[in-house]
Amino acid sequence: MPTPTPDAAPRRRDKTHYLYLAVIVAVLLGILVGFLFPGFAKGLKPLGDGFVNLIKMMISPIIFCTIVIGVGSVAKAAKVGIMALVYFIVMSTFALAIGLVVGNILHPGTGLHLNPADVKSVQKSATGSEGPVDFLLHIIPKTFVSAFTEGQVLQTLLVALLVGFALQKLGPKGAPILRGVEHLQRLVFRVLAMIMWAAPIGAFGAIAAVVGATGWAALKSLAVIMIGFYVTCLVFVFVVLGLVLWLGARVNIWHLLRYLGREFLLILSTSSSESALPRLIAKMEHLGVGKSVVGITVPTGYSFNLDGTAIYLTMATLFIAAAQDEPLSIGAQIGLLVFMIIASKGAAGVSGSGIATLASGLQSHRPELVNGVGFILGIDRFMSEARALTNFAGNAVATVLIGNWTKEFDREQADRVFAGHAPFDEATLLDEERSAPDEDGPAKP
Repeated sequence: MPTPTPDAAPRRRDKTHYLYLAVIVAVLLGILVGFLFPGFAKGLKPLGDGFVNLIKMMISPIIFCTIVIGVGSVAKAAKVGIMALVYFIVMSTFALAIGLVVGNILHPGTGLHLNPADVKSVQKSATGSEGPVDFLLHIIPKTFVSAFTEGQVLQTLLVALLVGFALQKLGPKGAPILRGVEHLQRLVFRVLAMIMWAAPIGAFGAIAAVVGATGWAALKSLAVIMIGFYVTCLVFVFVVLGLVLWLGARVNIWHLLRYLGREFLLILSTSSSESALPRLIAKMEHLGVGKSVVGITVPTGYSFNLDGTAIYLTMATLFIAAAQDEPLSIGAQIGLLVFMIIASKGAAGVSGSGIATLASGLQSHRPELVNGVGFILGIDRFMSEARALTNFAGNAVATVLIGNWTKEFDREQADRVFAGHAPFDEATLLDEERSAPDEDGPAKP
């Protein structure tokens, strides 16, 4: 019996439509409560933290299942990984350059003559930062399962790659194991779908807390750098990434971002791109990108493709230096920020990781400036949102590009998805028709 086409298949009512409407309402209520009852609103922060922790709880098993299925099914994982890393380095360099240009044009912080002695407590958070060697050694987990129990993304990535390659070597004997991982993936995504119904509560608590703690004062005093940062991120996404996506895959950036609209809303409400990582994996597969490409490119990009973080570190560093009347030369800017990009690997999806990376970089290269990190804390939460959104957009674009370059991109499926003829299954977060397990082998591509 032929499989019905997406056009002919009856559409199930998407109940999650109401969920994301509730998220929007929760965000607006959170802003209102933050302004009217700031003291009460600050106490709501655990609601947002709790929701993000629930999402982070699912990251390791989702990455493990996705990578094992992708790598275990095909033999081109090494090619995909190398291609992705080269692309990440090139795009991070572009982001770094754009941030430097805009920062040197705007000169954020000039004329403030701030006294860093007022915020010495920030320096404590910068101590104990890892160097490049420690970072590489940290990728290796203490035990086979500690990567899952400690929630380390790069460690989980390493274990999953080893298991995936081992299944390749097993050949037909590894097919039953691969089918078992596919069933485990279904279970994991079903749990994630259940957790997503707590999104309105998490969004309300997170937004209310930051508005209650910050108010309008910090926004006014630091308006130049915040607005400049947002504009720079928009230019990077719609001009640089848009042009690269069109030239590299003939895909319209507007269509891709509209398709990922709910994920952007989730990131906006939680200020963490990690909260949308599982959904990005599922949606990229549904869009028509091969499992192996998605399984390698998305998790790796969350640690190495930090376009928004690169722009943030650039402008924040220039602001702190100028605000303390110690402007940096172009050579010093490049050297310091390249170190920061290296130091930030593995922390892209963690809310607040940008401020920690900024402090650790300054502590290592210009310790006399590290106290100035405290001046940017007032709006870091708002800048963190743009940072996470830009990182997420960059990883979505990278996945489509790598899929197209490796001929693992179903353009007809993408056209159906963009046209609304093949809606994403919000109930299971899995594309059952395109990836259902076969009785005699692994999932069908």
